Amino acid sequence: MEKAKNILTYNNVLRAMVALVIVLLLIIVALFFSRHDNIPGDQESGEFRSVVVVASGDTLSKLLTDQGFTNAQVLEIAGVLKSDADITGLRANSDKIEFIRANENSPVSKVVIIPSPWRQVEITPSADGGWKCTTLEIKPDRRAVYRTGEILDGDSFYLAGARAGIPDGILAEVYDLLAFEMDFERDVRAGQHFSVLYEENFADGKKVENGRVLAISFQALRGDVKMYRFKKSDGKTGYYDENGNGAIKSLKRTPINNARVTSSFSTSRKHPVLGYTRAHKGVDFRASTGTPIPAAGAGRVVARGYNNGHGNYIKLRHNASYETLYAHMSRFAKGVVVGTNVKQGQTIGYVGSTGLSTGPHLHYEIIKDGKHVNPLTVKLPAISNLGKEDKERFLEYRRTLDVGIEQLAKHPDWFIQL
Repeated sequence: MEKAKNILTYNNVLRAMVALVIVLLLIIVALFFSRHDNIPGDQESGEFRSVVVVASGDTLSKLLTDQGFTNAQVLEIAGVLKSDADITGLRANSDKIEFIRANENSPVSKVVIIPSPWRQVEITPSADGGWKCTTLEIKPDRRAVYRTGEILDGDSFYLAGARAGIPDGILAEVYDLLAFEMDFERDVRAGQHFSVLYEENFADGKKVENGRVLAISFQALRGDVKMYRFKKSDGKTGYYDENGNGAIKSLKRTPINNARVTSSFSTSRKHPVLGYTRAHKGVDFRASTGTPIPAAGAGRVVARGYNNGHGNYIKLRHNASYETLYAHMSRFAKGVVVGTNVKQGQTIGYVGSTGLSTGPHLHYEIIKDGKHVNPLTVKLPAISNLGKEDKERFLEYRRTLDVGIEQLAKHPDWFIQL
């Protein structure tokens, strides 16, 4: 057996160094061609194409100059892109640029910028010797897919949804929609079933992104909750229950998604700080300090300040009947002051533990016609209901969609081509 001291000979070391250099060269070549994809033209067109994926540090000027464009041409093309396509820069690891020539040694005859799978911007020579810009909108291959799940013991809706194969973004949207009707802390129990119909967008046979939520069904404790996405005759889109009533309410029962209820609405509760019994006029949601607090509905800030009980608080007026109050904030959102109009879901402050509080949480109140009501049980008004003609169209659409859903439930690997 060869001794260890004789293994590392000069020749062995030299061979190792040569092998290392070869490997490094192969890596460099691979990285180059991963960004510069040369695609020879077919026999009919005879075009030569090369595709560049924009990398960090790349600029339009650099990439065009590398392809033989002059500085004057680069400036003209940049101007056309800005004025005609609203493109002022390139995004690294996202945008692609395709350069097309008559053959490998010819100058570039067309530049195609691909900022998204659904949009291409073509730059070609114009009749006056300059450059012109044409934008092509690409229609996605849109498919509706159906996923079903069941709440198991110890589950949250998010865990059950992820196990059912529903993407995170779709789950978050579904949660937002169901929050208008449900209290996820109290309405979710083991054994409940739910389903979601949503879009997947494809390009060239490959999935690119998820689309919109089309239909939801959830077996809640207080009855089944169903929502359908529907476009009205005026072009506006909303979500409606199986009877065509507006499913999107003017206020959300639980402003903070996935927050746990730690104290419910009560006419007599022993206060955790004061020690005696008094009414608890809202619902407490536990959340970590700094968690954004969204407005439960669109409205105007009518009060913002501090008192010993609520600590930092904000009150919103939504219409002639409804107001909401948010207490114990660590701080207010920038620019949200008395008189500010806010949108539903807009951050108005951040969770804290100011005032009479034993830990970080949101205290949330709904005031209807001057009286406090239970946010988790009060019947809330819908933002938009359907007129007679739209309701008839909706009911026909819903029946058709339900037939499709029934088939997808039997064949989970099927999809509806939209």
